[in-house]
Amino acid sequence: MNDRIIHVIGASGRSGRSLCRALHARGYRVVPIVRDPARLPPDDRYAADARVADVSGPAKVLVRALSDARHIVSTAHARHTGAILNAAPPHATLIGLGSTRKFTRWPDAHGTGVLTGEQALMTSLRPGIMLHPTMIYGATGEDNVQRLARLLKFLPIVPLPQGGTALVQPIHQDDVTAALIAAIDRATSGKLGAPESIVIAGPQAMTYRDFVQGVAKAAGLGKRPILSLPAAALMAITPLAARLPGLPRIGRDEIRRLMEDKAFDITPMRTVLGVDPRPLKDGLTQLFARD
Repeated sequence: MNDRIIHVIGASGRSGRSLCRALHARGYRVVPIVRDPARLPPDDRYAADARVADVSGPAKVLVRALSDARHIVSTAHARHTGAILNAAPPHATLIGLGSTRKFTRWPDAHGTGVLTGEQALMTSLRPGIMLHPTMIYGATGEDNVQRLARLLKFLPIVPLPQGGTALVQPIHQDDVTAALIAAIDRATSGKLGAPESIVIAGPQAMTYRDFVQGVAKAAGLGKRPILSLPAAALMAITPLAARLPGLPRIGRDEIRRLMEDKAFDITPMRTVLGVDPRPLKDGLTQLFARD
């Protein structure tokens, strides 16, 4: 049954691994498309079906890897969407991961690449969906909540631009996986039509200062006072902080984005995909209970 075979590009990444395991548990056959098969956990049964291809490499290799694909999921950066579409069989559907970085007021290569990939999908008229997650947390080794928790161990006071009043709306990795599965189910049941673009995020936005306090509490740390500092001052401190051993690095661009509201309507996530994401408190409890 070809409809039960899913080709997954980026299967060795965090979102890719989570998706492949969920697909396998649901009875799908997974064909991982990876640059390095050694990065796939050898105990995962789908690893035996891995094919080697690099979305930024020779086109003929990717064409060969996708030659029998009917349903493709890409967790690689969205900027590669055009190359994937060019390599895919004309009848294949495509589900991709973008990013809400496409909405940023300060365009960068990441956000511009997402916009380019989204445009490639939309103009292709191929049945497909691009899902745009907000900050993802909850995967093993992720660099958002877990890095923040490590940082809070060093900081008795947390300096934030504008006092941390900007909004964030993090989404748990399991909810990202659930959204991808829902999109795949639509594709395999023939319900996927003209290309769509859907934001996936947590159930509600909150201030960054509340997010910080939530992470501190879930990690078993005390409440942290928030110190409001100009972004320029924080950017000036960043190179000095990077020299301290054990302290996670924070880039200047990350500090600037802390002043930008990231709040989104997730009605399409709920109505089109049927996914109701977990509250941050529940996701953090799950994360730190595991750790």
